[in-house]
Amino acid sequence: MLEGHYVNKLKDRELAVIRNKEIGFIFQNFNLLGKLTALENVELPLIYRGFKAKKRRAIALECLEQVGIAERAGHRPNQLSSGQQQRVAIARALAGSPPILLADEPTGALDSKTSREIMDNLIRLNKDGHTIILITHDLNVASRAKRRISIQDGRLYEGEDVG
Repeated sequence: MLEGHYVNKLKDRELAVIRNKEIGFIFQNFNLLGKLTALENVELPLIYRGFKAKKRRAIALECLEQVGIAERAGHRPNQLSSGQQQRVAIARALAGSPPILLADEPTGALDSKTSREIMDNLIRLNKDGHTIILITHDLNVASRAKRRISIQDGRLYEGEDVG
């Protein structure tokens, strides 16, 4: 159940609306479009939400500022470091202010220093009111979460590391 809706009973179109408005996705491999600038990548989900160009730009720039990468707004992904690309991916996930951020191995492709910085960003976003659902195999990353749920052999374990 999400926001009072049984999602298993919704049609594909209704599920797409929920994914677009309620959930921001942060992927391990960033999933940025190489032909677009950082700013344009962040604007993309706002296009699907029907925002006008001027408003999209303002929101996208604000999201890039929020993750400390606004100065690289005009750069394409291949002109950015892995950490910068992940910040753009986080900014894109923030566009439209979804209450839930789903982060799939968001530090998996990063060095330890950059991983800590990305986790600091996610913790700050959580303190700002976003629900962060983070999937990781890295126990150092998991140890920074307020709440941990582990899965092993199809069973859920709360608050303990298994394996």
